Amino acid sequence: MTQTSNLSTLKPPAASPIPAVIRWSSVSRWARRHVRFCSALSVVLCLLFAVNVVRAVGPAGIGVILGPMLAALLVVLGRRRWGLSWSDLGLCPRTWVRGAAIATAIIAGVAVVYAAAAMLPLTRIAFLDTRYQLPVDRALITAFVLIPLGTVLPEEIAFRSVLQGLVTNHRGAAWGLGLSSTLFGAWHILPSLGLSRANPAVEALVGSGAWAQALAVLGAVLVTGIAGLLLGELRRRSGSLLACGGLHWAVNGIGVLIATVLHTTGVS
Repeated sequence: MTQTSNLSTLKPPAASPIPAVIRWSSVSRWARRHVRFCSALSVVLCLLFAVNVVRAVGPAGIGVILGPMLAALLVVLGRRRWGLSWSDLGLCPRTWVRGAAIATAIIAGVAVVYAAAAMLPLTRIAFLDTRYQLPVDRALITAFVLIPLGTVLPEEIAFRSVLQGLVTNHRGAAWGLGLSSTLFGAWHILPSLGLSRANPAVEALVGSGAWAQALAVLGAVLVTGIAGLLLGELRRRSGSLLACGGLHWAVNGIGVLIATVLHTTGVS
């Protein structure tokens, strides 16, 4: 009887605190990782917003100065503060040759397609943009200096390199591609405000007036968002920022050159 009574008074062993410590450690690591990601994303978005506003209201050509500065700052932050590797950024030296080869092929392909489109009256109107009715010397500077340094370099570094790398590391490739492309579309809101007046093809499509401008901006955001998906997927598949950079330059730079040729020769 005594033995039974003693057994009944025995207490179960206390639960080990180790699992609770492990769980708290896991939560703490997740929280730190999440906070670090959110802070990095906030910094990138603030920098992009500031540069976009200054480019819109600042002196002409300011993008050539701000573009390389923004790109260099984002790469440094990505590498030293946010833990992105060269591969995460699409800048791994092992991909340079492959990326350059893909970029060269894409540029040649876009040149052929654009030349064919410029010969057809139905599609030629897309190149009659008043913003690019330039003298030959200014067109060359625009295509080979302003666009590469002021547009392609900062946008590819910001959206396909740092943003896509950050989000992919945190949430996966689908999130990285989707979020960077959405933000790339939003980035084009300010630059497209006068699009319906500057491009006859857009004006013929949406008309004129405030509603037409709103439709033109919405269309530009959608088109550039889809373009961002294409550029981002090219970056993911090739592993190189050079490949999507080549496509980005070709669409813009060759377009300026063809618009200038049409303007100079009087073709309309």
